[in-house]
Amino acid sequence: VQLQASGGGLVQPGGSLRLSCAASGSIFRINSMGWYRQAPGKQRELVAVITRGGSTNYADSVKGRFTISRDSAKNTVYLQMNSLKPEDMAVYYCNAEIVRSSSGFSTDYWGQGTQVTVSS
Repeated sequence: VQLQASGGGLVQPGGSLRLSCAASGSIFRINSMGWYRQAPGKQRELVAVITRGGSTNYADSVKGRFTISRDSAKNTVYLQMNSLKPEDMAVYYCNAEIVRSSSGFSTDYWGQGTQVTVSS
């Protein structure tokens, strides 16, 4: 199983970016999918998560600015980031809780990370 993230880049404060992360490989079912970020010198933190049923949860710092969504048919999760601030600058990692067989046992998988730079 692999998670391939894309969509990072350089944006000015107040701008927008959309991150995508596609899961591929031997997948029976994907439970939750989410985005985390890690800024230099800081711990990795949860940004947003979405369950298989579509329930979402956001870090307080991004509520009202970021939107997480998923396309279950494509095994893909998205993060629409609006009104970006310099403090949003970090490496963003996607995460997925994946079930690989009918046993129901799940494993966490991580994408490779994509850099988001917010600077004028």
